[in-house]
Amino acid sequence: MENRSKIMVVEDNDFVRMQIVKFLESESYDVIECTDGSQALETINGSIDMAIVDIRMEPIDGFEFIRSIRGDEIDTPVVLVTGDHNPDLLNEANKWGVAAVLMKPVQKDRLLMTVSRTLKAAKRA
Repeated sequence: MENRSKIMVVEDNDFVRMQIVKFLESESYDVIECTDGSQALETINGSIDMAIVDIRMEPIDGFEFIRSIRGDEIDTPVVLVTGDHNPDLLNEANKWGVAAVLMKPVQKDRLLMTVSRTLKAAKRA
């Protein structure tokens, strides 16, 4: 129960957000929930170890969130979640240094493995 990393979950769909939060809390991560990109921009700070962000949100989508934090020199690792199967999303994600893209519905094992790997890589960087 040593996983005290702080993870921000940014998802406008209440059910999806609660499911991701439940998965993370089951592994003892500290979780901060945001319902959209603008709330996330107001909340993010240096104590957040990583962010899990939905791509399709209003008024600020996942990519706008990433552009904004990178512009503020915040290098918090970001994992995107989406139900969109558009191959251009992967190109855009690579361009902005996204750690991973997970497809909805988010599978618990895949989420936890991605989070663990992303946090380990961030600690090495």
